[in-house]
Amino acid sequence: MSIDPRAVVSSGAQIAEDVEIGPFAVIGPQVTIGPRSWIGPHAVVNGPTVLGADNKVFQFASIGEAPQDKKYQGEPTRLAVGDRNVFREYVTVNRGTITGIGETRIGNDNLLLAYSHVAHDCVLGNNIVLSNVVNLAGHVEIGDWAIMSGFAGAHQFCRIGAHAFIGNNTSVIRDIPPYVLATGHPAEPRSVNVEGLKRRGFSEEQIRAIRNAYRVLYRSELALEDAVAQLRGMAAEHDCLAIFVDFILQSARGLAR
Repeated sequence: MSIDPRAVVSSGAQIAEDVEIGPFAVIGPQVTIGPRSWIGPHAVVNGPTVLGADNKVFQFASIGEAPQDKKYQGEPTRLAVGDRNVFREYVTVNRGTITGIGETRIGNDNLLLAYSHVAHDCVLGNNIVLSNVVNLAGHVEIGDWAIMSGFAGAHQFCRIGAHAFIGNNTSVIRDIPPYVLATGHPAEPRSVNVEGLKRRGFSEEQIRAIRNAYRVLYRSELALEDAVAQLRGMAAEHDCLAIFVDFILQSARGLAR
């Protein structure tokens, strides 16, 4: 373990032996930091918070602080973070609330760029990119491999599906399904995130099926119920459409459409 003597580490924290903690970092009680993680200078990790292995927290980031919720009264909620995540400068991630799911969850291999904010009770999957100054309100859910460009934001309780791409300065106020590229104020679906799918290794056949599904939902002028019925048939032939259909069926806030 390499802890700079100028760091402040609570005796109630559980730190793996090979963690590195920089000068003037503050590690609070009820914090667990997994193997090979790096906490940069002036970073703050408060608890209850669990960080898995190989995480990097850059200078001046604040991870696991109390939620910014007027209803919060100091209840013992938590933040759970997986492995190999990067939190760049001035990133803020808050714990959950008892009026939500009780914790904020971040999966594995995510990149949160400078000044991005993850509010209470958010749930982030894996391999997500939040670009500079992205702001997530409370209870937002983001699927695997989604990307949010700089200065984008998501309203509370919104969901963004796997492999979606949110353009810069975009305001998400309704759910954005998997595979969709959306931009605008408010966010409007523009197309399929084809370049992202190619980078993820989707085949031409899969991309063609996703494009056809997009046309059914957004270009056919069918009522949502009728579009879903047609999409279910398509999903029976193309496995990649299962998450597209499931997302639509589970949307509580309503789709951006």
